[in-house]
Amino acid sequence: MKILNGQELAGFIKERHAKQVRQLHSHGVQPKLEIIQAKDDPAINTYVRLKQQYGSDIGAEVGVHKVKQSKVPELLKELSQESSVHGIIVQLPLEDTSQTDEIVNLVNPKKDVDALGQKSKFEPATPMAIMWLLSGYNIELTGKKILLIGRGKLVGAPLEKILKDSGYQVEVIDREIPDLADKTKAADIIITATGSPAILYPDMIKQGAVVVDAGVASEEGKTVGDLAPEVYERDDLTITPEKGGVGPLTVCALFENVIRASEIRHNNG
Repeated sequence: MKILNGQELAGFIKERHAKQVRQLHSHGVQPKLEIIQAKDDPAINTYVRLKQQYGSDIGAEVGVHKVKQSKVPELLKELSQESSVHGIIVQLPLEDTSQTDEIVNLVNPKKDVDALGQKSKFEPATPMAIMWLLSGYNIELTGKKILLIGRGKLVGAPLEKILKDSGYQVEVIDREIPDLADKTKAADIIITATGSPAILYPDMIKQGAVVVDAGVASEEGKTVGDLAPEVYERDDLTITPEKGGVGPLTVCALFENVIRASEIRHNNG
């Protein structure tokens, strides 16, 4: 088994980010990210803590606002106009998911570092992290059958666009399709992003496949991915670990956008 260790790659990226932030500090610029959290959930709390820690490690400022969803539009308006703020994210999912599109589109496009709004100036963090992970371990995508399970706003939809724009052969399916196993057995590379625990079992994956688990869900208070634990008993796969695969790189990709937003603001005065 070959492990796609995002934590290892994240270490190199973090060093580069710390240098870039020190450079910005030398020009009197303090990169600043504001996180708006409207739902209390173990998985969400974990991700917010990781972002705060990463910001602290590289010298960027991270503010967290835990507010009721009804207060989010007003807060977004305020932060969008605040000149010291370079990046703003609305931590998903919201309590009332029917308002997601409306709310993420209220973020100033120049500060929309999660790239959830239609006019964002940035690449979405998780798809960027998946591409970094595959590239960092020299996974060849050309001529391979890539299967993407999940069409969500955060991962599936933007990743499909990136892969297709790059000319790769990708098929996107929902997890509920009746012939899921037929599709997964035919794929050379499987990327799952459903947030449903254990949708993929060992007998559903072809010999020597590459498997990237980008799903996140809460189960009995723990953060779990899309793969059944038994998948890790196979020794022929190239696979993300149960912890430390895409997640650490997603945080890196987010701060890549925060630093870029800070540099753009600095260069444009």
